[in-house]
Amino acid sequence: MAQINGGFFLDAFSIVLIDILLAGDNAIVIAMAVRSLPADQRRRGIFAGAGLAVILRVILTFFAASLLQLEFLMVIGGLLIFWIAVKLLVQGGGEEHTGPPAANLRQAVWMILVADITMSLDNILAVAAVSKGNFVLLIAGLGLSISFVIFASGILSKLMDRFPILIWIGAAILGRVTGGMVLRDPWVVRVLAPPHEVVIAAEVIGALLVLLVGWAIKSLNKRKKVAAPGV
Repeated sequence: MAQINGGFFLDAFSIVLIDILLAGDNAIVIAMAVRSLPADQRRRGIFAGAGLAVILRVILTFFAASLLQLEFLMVIGGLLIFWIAVKLLVQGGGEEHTGPPAANLRQAVWMILVADITMSLDNILAVAAVSKGNFVLLIAGLGLSISFVIFASGILSKLMDRFPILIWIGAAILGRVTGGMVLRDPWVVRVLAPPHEVVIAAEVIGALLVLLVGWAIKSLNKRKKVAAPGV
């Protein structure tokens, strides 16, 4: 039975603080993923995606140190985030909303789950270090912090309805995450040892590349739609 004392609550607070500080990107993914859902399904999508992600985080925490040593895992994860960012941008990054919604509830939950776990590997390792294998502490900390993510993503999804430019900003942020993840991969660090300035440059390039690819795909889709009636 876990002993609950002052140290327990201090460690629990530390876990909550870690998750809040690193949860901004996760909230953006959730907000962008559920934005294409009907209003009555958004709350279900947020709770289902965030809830499943927490369960997986708890499981993965016990293997976090080993996972982060796997070469190319961060590269693959970064590419997944890039794909998700472009897909969400193409689905909802324009001022006009043409065509049917691009995501159903199951697809939105799946995107949330994949992106959250992929971006949270370093977060998971930090939480594992603080919890010291204390399962009760881990659950308490993650349980409190997930409420912040749910609240933030709900607010962001509503703001994105009013200000579509926020979708482009969110996609750029995810592109930044891609650049950082790729250069933090153990193989990249071991072989290339990129300096901090190169990591920053990769994050900027990742952000710009997501916007460029998303814009190109949206423009191509728009031209195809305009040309279709004349075919």
